[in-house]
Amino acid sequence: MAKISAVSPLAPKAFPDLPAVEGVTFATIAAGVRYQGRDDVMLACMSPGTAIAGVFTTSATRAAPVLDCQAKLGGDADSGAAILVNSGNANAFTGRNGDDAVGAITLATATACNIPQERVFTSSTGVIGEPLPFDRITAHVKTLSDTQDAKGIAAAARAIMTTDTFPKGASATVDIAGRAVTIAGIAKGSGMIAPDMATMLVYIFTDAKMPQAELQAMVSGHNANTFNCITVDSDTSTSDTLLVAATGASGVDVSGDLAFSDALHGVMLELAHQVVRDGEGATKFVEICVTGAKTDTDAKTHALSIANSPLVKTAIAGEDPNWGRVVMAVGKSGAAADRDLLSIRFGDVVVAEKGWVSAGYDETQAAAHMKGQELFIGVDIGLGDGRATVWTCDLTHGYIDINADYRS
Repeated sequence: MAKISAVSPLAPKAFPDLPAVEGVTFATIAAGVRYQGRDDVMLACMSPGTAIAGVFTTSATRAAPVLDCQAKLGGDADSGAAILVNSGNANAFTGRNGDDAVGAITLATATACNIPQERVFTSSTGVIGEPLPFDRITAHVKTLSDTQDAKGIAAAARAIMTTDTFPKGASATVDIAGRAVTIAGIAKGSGMIAPDMATMLVYIFTDAKMPQAELQAMVSGHNANTFNCITVDSDTSTSDTLLVAATGASGVDVSGDLAFSDALHGVMLELAHQVVRDGEGATKFVEICVTGAKTDTDAKTHALSIANSPLVKTAIAGEDPNWGRVVMAVGKSGAAADRDLLSIRFGDVVVAEKGWVSAGYDETQAAAHMKGQELFIGVDIGLGDGRATVWTCDLTHGYIDINADYRS
């Protein structure tokens, strides 16, 4: 089994006290899919009328559960719904066996929860290329269905962890026309993290009422500047899944409501940041802001080039304000840039201006910024109004320790 280090130094002080969301319950169990002595399967059950939106990995080698979820979005919401997640095995690159496993799990869950099979969504995370021992899961589905708890979301967050060093959760409550609407979400993710959905599993629940099509549009839009703007190691998973379930149990229709949209965005961004803070071996949380690009797309290309550069990330780990590596990353990105217009800063320290080292640059100040856990790298391209912000972490030997023997 992979060597998992102590809790990330960037972790929140504690798992948040997530509020119960009306219309959603949870249960977890130790099925022994891969891990021993810990819960590794979670089941969330939602009330009839729940709208479900989703965003998934763009990998060409998507896992069977991902393909199944994608096919089910937009279905009839009159009945209840369920989300079942296992950790320890990704059920990816498993051919017909993978499809059979999904079929068996969704059928068992549908039967136990008395809902249509088309309303059961599953996710699997862990080792790729090994058949999923789905019978270990189906044997426990009835128990999971019978032990649902409205306050079980924290246990669910722990059950879906793989190389994570801490469970991830976030919530928000928003007042709409004098009535409270609740949002609560959990996530897992630590390695194999790169935009193209953003590699992780995320489940967000709200008691708001919203048509599926509108919820889908909102989730897809917010995904673009939250989960799709983080990277740990530039590797896109086969299994990434983001599902957002709106039960409607509050009776509050949030269609077109900006306050709800902002609150959902805030929960998504907080979960995305927590994934970066748990990057395998991470000791630094880094915000990279690129301005002055020709377009927003160019700005994001530059920002991700910086964030994904092993040379930049190892310099950050070594607390070295090596701005030359930032110049390199901008130059190789493929987006428009002009060497003689480029400006760079580390925190508040201006390093370079208009293609040359700043006259007032003091490396001791830049080095002092690099010693912190929360870092900022700003780059102005000098060509236009395009801007983008992405988040990443440093690259340490801890990443190698975890991934060199992940399957052993």
